Amino acid sequence: MTTILLCDDHVVVRAGLLALLGSEPDIEVLGEAGSGEEAVALAAKLGPDVVLMDLQLGAGIDGVEATRRITALPNPPHVLVLTTYDTDADITRAINAGATGYLLKAERPEDLFAAIHSAAQGHTTLSPPVANRVMAQMRGTRPTLTERELDILGQLARGLGNREIARALFISEATVKTHLGRIYDKLGVDTRAGAVSVAKEQRLLPS
Repeated sequence: MTTILLCDDHVVVRAGLLALLGSEPDIEVLGEAGSGEEAVALAAKLGPDVVLMDLQLGAGIDGVEATRRITALPNPPHVLVLTTYDTDADITRAINAGATGYLLKAERPEDLFAAIHSAAQGHTTLSPPVANRVMAQMRGTRPTLTERELDILGQLARGLGNREIARALFISEATVKTHLGRIYDKLGVDTRAGAVSVAKEQRLLPS
């Protein structure tokens, strides 16, 4: 039997996960938390084998900080991140905070169950897309952007909006949006600020 603590700030999501986990006879949910602070307190009190942790938790500390505090407890449980966020920054922060595994909420139920049991034994479990990102980071792979994408990234770094970028490069706003989507995918981000930050880290922008 693997015991777990569930942490997610959305009540509906928690209810769905509780119903799903209740169908697995070898998993017992000891408690549920709606905030990072509550998760830390319950982890210390209940002593589960695994804490199933979301990253974005609304007000208060986020899932990364909660993970850091939980893994610093005496005889800490293993923390398995379960989230919709798969950017390089989120993955790196969670792993550095001590997470044993990192899963996306799109996982199949049987894969989630297997990951929980694996995490309870201290084994690392990563969703395939997450594993690919981690391997790319380890290899030091730099994303390859087209000349046009680099042009747009440069305009982003100057703080220009889509309409201003379109005017500066003599293209349509729709084309700018298309290129931004590709840039976000290649850099593993989902915001303009994130794209600029990663581009600077990777030295993709002219100095």
